[in-house]
Amino acid sequence: MHNHEQASLNSALTDTLTNAQTKPIARRIARSLLTLLLILMIFLALTPWQQNVRGAGRVVAYSPAERQQLISAPVEGRVSRWLVREGSQVKQGQIIAELLDNDPLLLTRLNSEQEALLARQAAVESRVETFRTQLLMAEQARPQALSAAESRIEMAKQRRSAAAQNQDAAKAAKKTADLNLYRQEQLRGKGLASQRTLELAQLENAQRDAELQRAEAGLSASESEIAALQADFQKLGADTTSSIEKARAELNKAMEDQNYVQADLLKLQTRLARQETQTITAPQDGTVLRLLANPRAELVKAGQDVAIFVPDTHFRAVELWVDGNDLPLIVTGSHTRLQFEGYPAIQFGGWPEFSVGSFGGQVTLIDATDDGKGHFRVLISPDPSDLPWPDPRFLRQGVRVNGWVLLGQVTLGYELWRIFNGFPPLVLPEPASLSSKTKDDSKSVSADEKKSYD
Repeated sequence: MHNHEQASLNSALTDTLTNAQTKPIARRIARSLLTLLLILMIFLALTPWQQNVRGAGRVVAYSPAERQQLISAPVEGRVSRWLVREGSQVKQGQIIAELLDNDPLLLTRLNSEQEALLARQAAVESRVETFRTQLLMAEQARPQALSAAESRIEMAKQRRSAAAQNQDAAKAAKKTADLNLYRQEQLRGKGLASQRTLELAQLENAQRDAELQRAEAGLSASESEIAALQADFQKLGADTTSSIEKARAELNKAMEDQNYVQADLLKLQTRLARQETQTITAPQDGTVLRLLANPRAELVKAGQDVAIFVPDTHFRAVELWVDGNDLPLIVTGSHTRLQFEGYPAIQFGGWPEFSVGSFGGQVTLIDATDDGKGHFRVLISPDPSDLPWPDPRFLRQGVRVNGWVLLGQVTLGYELWRIFNGFPPLVLPEPASLSSKTKDDSKSVSADEKKSYD
């Protein structure tokens, strides 16, 4: 009985194991799937993969002068009325607002002040001409006066020479008279000469003595005259120099006053011109984005912002902000893929050639410093070798953008290995040809901008 049960159990177990064995077709399918999986993994590991750096930003104008800007009030006052509305398209020089001054008599008073300054300017100019004439006359009179004084000194010297000659003659005559008197006295003592002859000799001696004294006095007077004339010459030179310096100082003072008056007049004329304008004009073609001042209700100061203005531009760019860790991987001239907000797109970061709805770009500028939060700005311009960007009517300034800066190309297996190990992407050197091409593109864009400005 026991053996029969054991045999039945073994038979049932054998049937169960036989039924549990895998059928040949299932085994073939499993092997095929495993083989396909291995082939797929090998294929994917060898598939090219485009390394990239992702960032986000917005659309801006390529030229800073064409980006969003503020319009300020030129003078103090109130906005009388707005001639545009928010969103209005305007041309360069078009009046967008009129200002009303708080003081209705300000222009009248400014004109009166201008007339007073003009009269003062005329008076100062007259003073300048007067002192200039005085200086010219003093400079011309000085050499003439000095020459006349020198002539007088020369004449006095000639008179001194004549007086010296007269003195010499008087001395000789006096000596002769003295000898004659001495002989007459000797002869009188011997009784050989009469009293009359002696008296005549005495008289002649006295006359010659008087003539000598006059000659000496004349010589002394001529020398005193020369000394006086020389002193007058020195005084005349000092006086004429002082007169010239005084006239020059007066002229400089008058010219300084003239400069002050001219500066005050220019300031007043500038203020008057601003007050007479009292209008706000569009700096260039563009759109009035916001009006910041209420008409007639709000007082604005000179330089206060009254409107936000967005210039028209056909040269757009993208400000892309990337993390500081990725900045060393980006070089000028790197190609990018851009996804604009509002344009459906399918972007494969590693396979840009299979992307749909994205647009090409090229890195033209990398900021030298961050924004204070560790993010760096990368300026991207359209790639001339790719599809053109959307029309400016749809791709406006401020549209948000997602971007991928394309780096080196590796295999997918290497990329997965790099990610698993935490290694950075490959750092590629900046190609010289690409850099020169980027510079040429920038120059061509700048030339186009200049042409559009003109």
